[in-house]
Amino acid sequence: MIWNKAIETATRSEIKQLQWERLLKTVKHIYDNVPFYRSRLDENDISPDNIRAWEDFKRVPFTTKEDLRQNYPYNLFAVPLKKIVRLHASSGTTGKPTPVGYTRADLEMWSECVARLICAAGATEDDVAQISFGYGLFTGALGLHQGLEKIGAAVIPISSGNTEKQLMIMRDFGATVLISTPSYALYMSDVAREMGIKREDIKLRLGLFGAEGHTDEMNAELENRWGILATENYGLSEVVGPGVSGECFMRTGLHINEDCFFCEIIDPVSGEVLPRGAEGEMVITTINKEGFPLLRYRTKDITSLIDEPCPCGRTSMRMTKIKGRSDDMLIIKGVNVYPSQIESVILGMEHISPYYQLIITRKGYVDNMEVQVEMIDDALLESYTDLERVENAVRAKLHTVLGLECKVRLREPGAIERTTGKAKRVIDNR
Repeated sequence: MIWNKAIETATRSEIKQLQWERLLKTVKHIYDNVPFYRSRLDENDISPDNIRAWEDFKRVPFTTKEDLRQNYPYNLFAVPLKKIVRLHASSGTTGKPTPVGYTRADLEMWSECVARLICAAGATEDDVAQISFGYGLFTGALGLHQGLEKIGAAVIPISSGNTEKQLMIMRDFGATVLISTPSYALYMSDVAREMGIKREDIKLRLGLFGAEGHTDEMNAELENRWGILATENYGLSEVVGPGVSGECFMRTGLHINEDCFFCEIIDPVSGEVLPRGAEGEMVITTINKEGFPLLRYRTKDITSLIDEPCPCGRTSMRMTKIKGRSDDMLIIKGVNVYPSQIESVILGMEHISPYYQLIITRKGYVDNMEVQVEMIDDALLESYTDLERVENAVRAKLHTVLGLECKVRLREPGAIERTTGKAKRVIDNR
């Protein structure tokens, strides 16, 4: 089902025209109402009146996470606080979160964006959707919640944690859609097996996974365990939350809500805008927000854009799955390594579970990486020969994919920490 055919099947020229109109309106709204932006644009001799073409917009300076921190809490809001009806926030590494505000119109826009994406994945008004994201300042739970209610689905707002109860509710309430991080969905399947719950006891048919990147191999693992179609959606709190883009049932990339977000791909080092199809850092400008609009926000997420029409019938620009974050990329002995590459290697390997961690250490001036992977069956731990065979197989495959020799440590089942939220894949001890 296509939720909004006028937008989702519009021609490229229609979308570009709408984006241009909304972009100019947004720039003026920001210039008139956010002193930080007005000062920055003035410093670069930019005003709403001298942005006359897309090339002019490339002169607008980037907005960074540091800009948000320095304007904590409300200095980037473009409307008075009395017009803000909801506040969310992203987690902050400095101890303080990054707040974002929504007007009533923003909430309606957000719900519309989510509704399109979940319909594209295959959700309908007949579904019972279990939201196993944590509710609170995090945008994920309420973002999906309001979109699911908009299409008429029944929502179970169970939040995260208490996994045994989650599974009881899933079975007894007949949940057909699961909303969670992929790592928590993986853990839930482990607990279901321990509780003796079989796939035929559960009515799940669709997974709407987000909040952390995951590979095609992880998708396949989740589908095999749950008997579902596993899809990914993308967003970030600073921009809106979930609703920026999401996979349709064809899974040929994540459809972008282009009437609300203008996306660019840049070289993360030089800041140069890259040609269509090139891989780089995603930069997003919100073009349909009132309360907390952003110009050219650097997401740090590594992806590329696809502009061919999708077989599903939608004509919107798509993005590839997030490969990683530019600030999460590890440089080990001169080799660029993303955790997602490790995940692709270990998933599906014989005797190895999907749980892993990367331990980074430094000896002298050299960084080293130990890949810790978990065994499926602890019976193998009794045979040194079998352990050595599995370890060598993992090490050889990592070397083939990464071009890097790294230490592999096999761990017993259950040794690597499980989580109800985002998995912590990298332990940096440098």
